[in-house]
Amino acid sequence: MTSHIMPTYGRLAVTFERGEGAWLWDDQGKRYLDALSGIAVCNLGHAHPAVHEALCGQSRKLVHTSNIYRIALQEQLANRLIEKSGMDNVFFSNSGAEANEAAIKLARKYGHGLGIEKPAIIVMEKSFHGRTLATLSATGNPKVQQGFGPLVEGFIRVPYNDIGAVEQAISGNRNVVAVLVEPIQGEGGVNIPAADYLNQLRGLCDQHQLLLMLDEIQTGIGRTGKFLAYQHNGILPDVCTVAKALGNGVPIGACLARGKAAEVLTAGAHGSTFGGNPLACSAALAVLATLDADDLMAAATSKGAAIWAGFSGQLQGNPHIVDIRHKGMMIGIELDTACTGLVGQALDAGLLINVTYEKNIRLLPPLVMDEPQIQLLVGTLSSLILAFTATL
Repeated sequence: MTSHIMPTYGRLAVTFERGEGAWLWDDQGKRYLDALSGIAVCNLGHAHPAVHEALCGQSRKLVHTSNIYRIALQEQLANRLIEKSGMDNVFFSNSGAEANEAAIKLARKYGHGLGIEKPAIIVMEKSFHGRTLATLSATGNPKVQQGFGPLVEGFIRVPYNDIGAVEQAISGNRNVVAVLVEPIQGEGGVNIPAADYLNQLRGLCDQHQLLLMLDEIQTGIGRTGKFLAYQHNGILPDVCTVAKALGNGVPIGACLARGKAAEVLTAGAHGSTFGGNPLACSAALAVLATLDADDLMAAATSKGAAIWAGFSGQLQGNPHIVDIRHKGMMIGIELDTACTGLVGQALDAGLLINVTYEKNIRLLPPLVMDEPQIQLLVGTLSSLILAFTATL
């Protein structure tokens, strides 16, 4: 069949028809263990009954009205997010890129309120914040920016996990109004910073009256063992963005703000036609209820530790393994050579994985993955890695 879809993705030669929990089945009936969760989206796995019931029930009543009117489910979801995050208010969007776009606009408007004509935001190397023009400009990957210049100005890039570089950037530019950072870099290779990195950033932002803006698109909604990754550090940001797992596959994003940041965007300053509509909010409410009822954040901690221990044991002593990193069920295995071919080999073996920056195997399993599935994941992928590295 001729495809009329723009060739913007290097798609693998597989088409999935159905899923259940951590399993997916293709159109030939072959079963695959999903260790990617739709890129950190399906934290509850596929076809979760709570999400299914929420969507079916809501679609029979009301799907969309627009934000011209009050939306009861949106207000309920906002209340739940505030309870779980410690923030003050929420703007709803349809994706992580849009949530980050809202955060960037918020930071600029905050800067203009301080009389800064050209507000600047400090961002990090190897970061990923989205593919809109502003979020692409904030992203620290020249490859994905190529061909889209001129990029949006107003971003100062520094190395990740380098407090000294942030201090220098602040002291060298009076236009800095915010720091935008991922608590753990996902697309950058599951890069986990020093334990006090976010605390030090919080201190610098307080000292210089800057907004600390945390991109939790990939780390949020229980992925790291806390509802939001910054909760491991006992701090609160001024702005926090979430999406991906919030709807377990239903498109929804949110930009949360606190304190002075919560007062910046007023009526008419920003908007979204579909953002926070009844259908998306019903799914998100079901996700949050299930996370709590099934204690999945605690499960992410214990299961992530088991996965890390399994790989550490099976790959111990392999000279081509640079590092095995994890926080909850966010796992990265870094090799000393390009290993993108492992994605196809894993697919053939019935396992879905991802490789970022050519050398980093990224695993984002569903939080509902059980012990036998964890053993299958570790055993299958370890065997593939050992066979691959034996040829180097």
